[in-house]
Amino acid sequence: MARFVLPALLCTLAALSAALLAAELKSKSCSEVRRLYVSKGFDKNDAPTHEINGDHLKICPQGYTCCSQEMEEKYSLQSKDDFKSVVSEQCNHLQAVFASRYKKFDEFFKELLENAEKSLNDMFVKTYGHLYMQNSELFKDLFEELKRYYVAGNVNLEEMLNDFWARLLERMFRLVNSQYHFTDDYLECVSKYTEQLKPFGDVPRKLKLQVTRAFVAARTFAQGLAVARDVVSKVSVVNPTAQCTHALLKMIYCSHCQGLVTVKPCYNYCSNIMRGCLANQGDLDFEWNNFIDAMLMVAERLEGPFNIESVMDPIDVKISDAIMNMQENSVQVSQKVFQGCGPPKPLPAGRISRSISESAFSARFRPFHPEERPTTAAGTSLDRLVTDVKEKLKQAKKFWSSLPSNVCNDERMAAGNGNEDDCWNGKGKSRYLFAVTGNGLANQGNNPEVQVDTSKPDILILRQIMALRVMTSKMKNAYNGNDVDFFDISDESSGEGSGSGCEYQQCPSEFEYNATDHSGKSANDKASSAGVPAGARPYLLTVFCILALVMQREWR
Repeated sequence: MARFVLPALLCTLAALSAALLAAELKSKSCSEVRRLYVSKGFDKNDAPTHEINGDHLKICPQGYTCCSQEMEEKYSLQSKDDFKSVVSEQCNHLQAVFASRYKKFDEFFKELLENAEKSLNDMFVKTYGHLYMQNSELFKDLFEELKRYYVAGNVNLEEMLNDFWARLLERMFRLVNSQYHFTDDYLECVSKYTEQLKPFGDVPRKLKLQVTRAFVAARTFAQGLAVARDVVSKVSVVNPTAQCTHALLKMIYCSHCQGLVTVKPCYNYCSNIMRGCLANQGDLDFEWNNFIDAMLMVAERLEGPFNIESVMDPIDVKISDAIMNMQENSVQVSQKVFQGCGPPKPLPAGRISRSISESAFSARFRPFHPEERPTTAAGTSLDRLVTDVKEKLKQAKKFWSSLPSNVCNDERMAAGNGNEDDCWNGKGKSRYLFAVTGNGLANQGNNPEVQVDTSKPDILILRQIMALRVMTSKMKNAYNGNDVDFFDISDESSGEGSGSGCEYQQCPSEFEYNATDHSGKSANDKASSAGVPAGARPYLLTVFCILALVMQREWR
């Protein structure tokens, strides 16, 4: 009997040895996990050398694992950083595009103004000499106001240009009637005849229309580039929720815990997680696309009738033509003014400093030919700038709805679309079976991978949506040739439905919102006077207050 017991014991011991040896061999699979873990700068003492029981794991699948509790915690933080880094990379490129185009456009515009002022000054000094030098501050003021409008927007271009021509008429009227003495009251009377007599011909009317439309379009377009730059900059800084972070950990690093260090997440699996983590960013897409469309519309205006370069380059010639027209018609203009304002008082013979012929402007500039226009400012031209920006705008459309896919297209984040069977699906190396959910917060209720609170929109995203909506409204006004800081409310009744932005008469200039209008009425008073139901008034007041707080911190 003993002869049979001994072999049985030997067989049992051999089987146990084989099992222990197999377990020992199996434990070697953690060495690669350990190596990658340490390569990320983590403490090697956190990583087991062989598989251990995974009951301590909170997010990753339990069972035998190569991850300790410390590893799971550090992988969680790492997955959060990886996500933020990839999203930031996607957004940074777009932000840099808008930043560089805004800088170039801004530089071009300011240099264009400087060049136009210098050209006028040089030509007028050569042509009119001392007479121009005596009155040069009038022209300097004109360009200062144009610069101020571009920088701050708090200039009524139409009133400013009317004032320029009225002041020029007073100076010219004195020069062509230098044998008379004119009081300030008399010259004020003279300026009232500017519209009626048209002493400068049709130049003031045409130039006012051209300058106003071109400056409004150029300034608004530059503002739009800055708004796009800032929106992307703000939204690119993502702060994933706890639920998102759990999903990211499970997607990126839980496969390591099972020894699958070379297996990448399935593309659709990644897509669901990104759409959940970037749900609020997806809600930007509608207003962003409207904004891009409005920018493209204004860009077309800049290439055509609102081209500021074609307005500013020959402005010296146009003003000179107006001066010549005044000189040629000075007799008729003077006679009509004398009839309307009364005969002026002649100067004593000894005080007449010069005759009409001595004070007359006697030169004209050569005709302006657009084909002769060279590169004018900042090493480029408006046409080249706009062509480049239009291409970038078209590429930027649907950026936010495409962001989850673009993140998953990064090889660090997911396997390619063609590798659907040998990828990590959150549990193992196999096909991912769930359908991909839609973009935006409202579509995340059925997201199988990320729990998203669809009842709480992100306040930062709401601020950017409002900034885009305000800028889109400005773009539409600029496209129609209306000064965006002096809203034309004549089109108020042609509303475009929900989501089209604030009503023109309710959109204050720039990005400041106030709960009180210019007449001193509160938002509640306005709602009452407009026949708004009483139940809606607290809501409207709340909206205005929120807008005031939100936009006060935004661009000015």
